[in-house]
Amino acid sequence: MPGPGTSQAVPFVRRWPYLLPLVLILALGGVFTKRLVDVERGLDPSLIPTVLLNTPLPAFDLPPLPGRGQAMNSDELKGEVSLINVWGSWCIACLVEHPVLLEIAKSGDVPIHGIAWRDDPDRSLAWLAERGDPYAKIGQDPRSKAAIAFGVVLAPETFLIDKQGIIRYKQTGPITQEDWRTKIKPLIEQLKK
Repeated sequence: MPGPGTSQAVPFVRRWPYLLPLVLILALGGVFTKRLVDVERGLDPSLIPTVLLNTPLPAFDLPPLPGRGQAMNSDELKGEVSLINVWGSWCIACLVEHPVLLEIAKSGDVPIHGIAWRDDPDRSLAWLAERGDPYAKIGQDPRSKAAIAFGVVLAPETFLIDKQGIIRYKQTGPITQEDWRTKIKPLIEQLKK
């Protein structure tokens, strides 16, 4: 038993809960620092790489939304440059992107094909009736078979497909006017040549 005036060391097991906030702050600081360095080097931290870039479109055959014609399959999309947009009526970010898709469709620069991902067909149709329909074709993907084949991690995601059916670009998250003007439209013009 220590005598008066002597200190007894507090065991580490009792101190670690007090150190946890410091460790978390240091870890978050490291993540933010890396992001800032990436941005300064010209890397876009929002880009999620895909192994499908410059590879053939995955094979899929999706039933159409009711009243929307025939099934949508990967073979039909070959022969023209097109966009495939994965969306859902449940997707908040899809609301942000939708006006841009309507403008792209109105421009006639490229057809947009939709994949209604894990969505109720009636909700998809109601969503399009209320907000406008930019899609040339829409396939239903209730069990995520096409989404898994494309490596989709969140909606919306958009893929640019060339005439041979090769994926040339992937946009994760909403397409903005700037994305369209500076990245996607110039690439479409190159691919059409």
